[in-house]
Amino acid sequence: MIRFATKEDRYKIAELVLIVLKDMALPFVEKAGDQITLEILEEAMEDPHYRYGWQRGLVSEVNGEVAGIAFGYPASEEETVDKSLEKVLAQHGLAEQSLFTDHESFAGEWYLDLLCVDEAYRGQGIASQLLTSIDKFALRSGATIVGLCVDHENKKAQQLYEKNGFKIVGEQMISQHSYHHMQKPISLD
Repeated sequence: MIRFATKEDRYKIAELVLIVLKDMALPFVEKAGDQITLEILEEAMEDPHYRYGWQRGLVSEVNGEVAGIAFGYPASEEETVDKSLEKVLAQHGLAEQSLFTDHESFAGEWYLDLLCVDEAYRGQGIASQLLTSIDKFALRSGATIVGLCVDHENKKAQQLYEKNGFKIVGEQMISQHSYHHMQKPISLD
């Protein structure tokens, strides 16, 4: 079942977000470590408007467990989605630190910031279900295009996105890694 994320989901969401952040090899995560990063994410997630706050996410629930997540926002909000994170970092004495330093979205799109499926649930079509549900979620903001970035080295994810209608429209450097920027028009079906 695909549903909106809730505040109570934040602990599992933080675990799944951490998987992606570690894959991205973000300097903050490497320096702070897993436990501190999880604590900071969980605190920031108490704000529903944070990049990974519950108002920005969908959850795939299987047998009462969070099996996968998808989070995003309109590109016009990218400058503000980390305000609560900045406050939490300052409270931890890490005001000079940042998880995200590079602009990721393209103007006019609804940006799929993160998609992750728990390892125990992979291969069951959950990522595709989340991608299908993202269209309806993005439409609420008035968007007509969904965009995302996929690491050049993550061919499996790129194939998943292509299978779900995304096409490469540009290239980006994020945290010193090369990414394809992909987009697809929102399906009104």
